[in-house]
Amino acid sequence: MNIKLIDGKAIAAEIKKEIAVEVAAMIDADIEAPHLAAVIVGEDPASMTYVASKEKACQEAGITSTVYRLPSSTTEQELLGIVEFLNNDPDVDGFIVQLPLPSHINTDLVIEAIEPAKDVDGFHPRNVGRMTLGMPAYLPATPFGIVELIRRSNITIEGKHVVVLGRSNIVGTPLSILLSRKNEYANATVTLCHSKTTNLAEITRQADVLVAAIGIAGFVHPDMVKEGAVVIDVGIHRIIDTHSPKGYRLTGDVDFDAVLPKVSRITPVPGGVGPMTIVSLLKNTLLACKKEVYK
Repeated sequence: MNIKLIDGKAIAAEIKKEIAVEVAAMIDADIEAPHLAAVIVGEDPASMTYVASKEKACQEAGITSTVYRLPSSTTEQELLGIVEFLNNDPDVDGFIVQLPLPSHINTDLVIEAIEPAKDVDGFHPRNVGRMTLGMPAYLPATPFGIVELIRRSNITIEGKHVVVLGRSNIVGTPLSILLSRKNEYANATVTLCHSKTTNLAEITRQADVLVAAIGIAGFVHPDMVKEGAVVIDVGIHRIIDTHSPKGYRLTGDVDFDAVLPKVSRITPVPGGVGPMTIVSLLKNTLLACKKEVYK
């Protein structure tokens, strides 16, 4: 493998083994295994793939997994009823409502209905607020995974300039907060950019670490990257490819082949950030089971 590649798949497998050892010890001590539930509404292909990967990862780590698959015609009130049921189910330690939801359902309303102590996606306003204040909280899975990916890859960001490209509440904004935190794995100077940023390439070229989470395939080109920078590609897109047996290929927010010669380290797509997102969700579920965030 190219030594420049940051192998998220291998690091996630290592973390999964650590979780599995801890779960096995719980079971040996007659403590029930952590239980993660997921609710998916409709048949969005990306969502279905993610939930299937989550189920497989749970099985490998010894975590109990339950999936509620609902038709796209499910009403907002029906979904809120299931959220309430899971909030009150003592056998479920944590659960997620897979996004995106159909347009007739108010996403914010659903997220706010989730009990914060079971919000292992880390999207509830209480968890977001606690994270912002540096209090114990469930961290959003992708930022959580990126922080751990950087740490376990021995990439030092203290005192470095990190540019986060993308300001979503799921990735960009929380990640910018976590990487600027006062701790040994952060302490970076963080600039948060987006599609409306003036002189965008001029700013991204200043980055020692560039995180691409803008949601546009191949958006980051070589002229946007500083020589020797570390690039974390969060994006994942299906591109039609008639030469592929599947009829498509996966690509990220970075023009990987063009950018590769300039960087010191880079995450591939797939096999970079994606596996870390899933394993971080398992980690949050373990924390929920042990009541380490909300005691």
